[in-house]
Order: sequence, then C-alpha cells, then structure tokens
Amino acid sequence: MLKVFIRFFLFFLGATFLLSCGASKEEVVYFQDTGNFETQVNTNIFAIKFKVDDLIEIYVSSLNPETSAPFNLFRGDPNRGGQPEQVDYLVDQAGEIDFPVIGKLKVAGLSPDELRTLLRDRLSEYLKDPIINIGLRNFTVTILGNVNNPGTYPVSGEQITILEAIGLAGDLSITGVRDNVLVIRDYTGTKVYNRIDLTSKNMTKSPVYYLSQNDVVYIEPNKRGISASALDTNTKASIATTIISVLITSAVILATRN
Repeated sequence: MLKVFIRFFLFFLGATFLLSCGASKEEVVYFQDTGNFETQVNTNIFAIKFKVDDLIEIYVSSLNPETSAPFNLFRGDPNRGGQPEQVDYLVDQAGEIDFPVIGKLKVAGLSPDELRTLLRDRLSEYLKDPIINIGLRNFTVTILGNVNNPGTYPVSGEQITILEAIGLAGDLSITGVRDNVLVIRDYTGTKVYNRIDLTSKNMTKSPVYYLSQNDVVYIEPNKRGISASALDTNTKASIATTIISVLITSAVILATRN
C-alpha cells in the first residue's frame, strides 16, 4: 500500500507541474531583436482607402456660408426644436457617393487627401478656396482569438497600428502566438491574408502593421493554450480532487494498519 501511496503522490506532483508550466520568454516578449539606443526610420507610409459600404463624413465650408450651404446635407427640422444632424455619404456597390449639386463621385480606392483634392477641383466653379473636412465614420477593427478582451473596436482618426489595436483588446493572453499573427483584409470582396511577427522589430515594415477599416486580427493559441483547451478548468479541478481523495484514503488506510 505504501508503494501505491508513493505512486499517487508522484503522479499528483507531476500533474501539478504540468498544469502550472509557464510560457518561455521567446513566446511572450515583443521586439526581441532590438538593441539598446537603436533607431529605425519608418518608411511604411499608410493612408486609408475608401471601400464599398464605408460611411464618409464630408463638410464643406467657405468664406461665404450661404454659398457653401448647398453642399452640406442635414436631417432634422430646427423649427421643431430638433438639432440638425449632418448626413453621411454611403459608398455604394459601384464605389460611388451621390454628392449634392455635383452628383455621382467615384471614391472607392481614394484616400481622404485624394478625395479632398477631387472635391476641391469639382467645387472650384462654385466656391472660392473651399475648406473640406473628411472623416471615415465606420472605421472598426476586430480582434479575435487569444487576447484578453476580444471584440470589434471603433477607431478614431485615420490610422491605427496593429499594436494599438491589440492594446484596445487588452493585449495578448499568455497563450497567444506572437510570431504568427493573422490579419484578414477585404479588398472589394476579395479576402487577403497576411501574417506578421510581433516579436521582431521588422513588424513595422509589414503591409498590415497599419490596419485598414474592417480588418480582422486573429491570434492563435500556442501549444500550451491548445493543451489547456483540451484539459479545461473543470477537468483539472476534477483530476486534482480525485488525486487528493485517493491520497487521503491511502493515508487513512496506512494509519489504520499501523
């Protein structure tokens, strides 16, 4: 019986060790190949490009508000006590928006600066030195997999890096793979899959270091995460309880015999 007790005790120690094994430094540290006081010039220039189903906010102003008013659409009647709300422009399946006075404009594939230049050119016959403010209203990124807070997050501004997006999701969990992160990007119905290594300083050169609207970032589990999913918390608790019960029973039997 003593041999049985020792076997169960060793099994218990081994199971406890396996369940508590931590990840190695190589698995969890970002920017592993950076040196001290090292500098790197960022040549990865990024600008969002408008896509089908984007909601674009466009506001036109000039020195004469009355002349620029026809180029701004609002909903709501201030005479009834309501606050006027500016109407955004939906990029249709043809990649166009229907702009007041001017009509249809092809905007898909244009950056905000390029659209601003196009509008300034088209408005030149109506307005002198127009000021054009452009924003993307539905800029979101989705972070899935082994992060602490997966979900879809709105982005303010015109750009966000993958590190900033992961920060919104509460960082990767300890079981998330950092050197093979998948980014899924949609180009007018065509899905493009890219991989990026967050453990290398060269991540900033990746075409997906800056995320585009509606990008999906997926963090896959490492070996420890896969093992943990196969042996979930309830199973671990059940095994531990069983082992402890056997140990107690064996101890009682030994004490009785002695």
